[in-house]
Amino acid sequence: MNIHDLELLSWDLRQQTLDIIMAGGGGHIGGDMSLINALLVLYENHLNISTASDPDRDRFVLSKGHSMEAYYAVLCHKGFLDLTDVTARFSRFGSPYIGHPNNKLPGIEMNSGSLGHGLPVCVGMALAGKRSGKGYRVYTIMGDGELAEGSVWEGAMAAGHYCLDNLCAVVDRNKLQISGPTEDVMSHEPLAERFTAFGWNVIEINGDRIAEVDQAYCQAKEVKGRPTVIISNTTKGYGSPLMENKAGWHHHLPDQKEYEQLKRDFAAGKERARHE
Repeated sequence: MNIHDLELLSWDLRQQTLDIIMAGGGGHIGGDMSLINALLVLYENHLNISTASDPDRDRFVLSKGHSMEAYYAVLCHKGFLDLTDVTARFSRFGSPYIGHPNNKLPGIEMNSGSLGHGLPVCVGMALAGKRSGKGYRVYTIMGDGELAEGSVWEGAMAAGHYCLDNLCAVVDRNKLQISGPTEDVMSHEPLAERFTAFGWNVIEINGDRIAEVDQAYCQAKEVKGRPTVIISNTTKGYGSPLMENKAGWHHHLPDQKEYEQLKRDFAAGKERARHE
């Protein structure tokens, strides 16, 4: 899909994510909005996953599992799930559409939510692919607050050691977590140098710009002998000034007035994209 069409679609997915959250009575809206671009571009232009049972499919794990509402919107767009059903049953008693990835659902490789697990599991998937001679690629998206988990760096060390050039990790670097700025909670800088020290190829981008996200995924595929991390500098709550860069929107259920404002902001964003 071309960049212009991806831009337009991203605003539709923001609205659908918001509607899922409203219907379910809660969700991690701030982080949803900062990683929609990374999810959308990956699934639309780069992830080879025609069916979840194909042994040669690419693998994706949402390590930042609490941003599930955005993932639902993308999975519905790609035909793995039905948007009407997800919206109607999200977070209801007995529903499979819970607030974190559930691998009983089509298209989801792994349950996640306990932060720090996605990258180490993806290292195992990538290593298995290498050793079995498979050509699939493995992707994960992590939150930047998640990088405080030691298991992330154990995985990073192993990926560099085994030269896993079929592995691409994305860090959603929105610089906020539930308890405040990440640099106050647990400093990550210099982040690029830390990954470089573990043997990774590092690509830094503005993750709010879809063209940069797409180009980064393209570049990652060309790298040989090293895993790649895309440090995606994003805006928490991207898409509306009501939410942007506000830690209080990490997990927040908009009231009706806020919902209407978000809806107007998303519509305005789509209109701007239409004329760019």
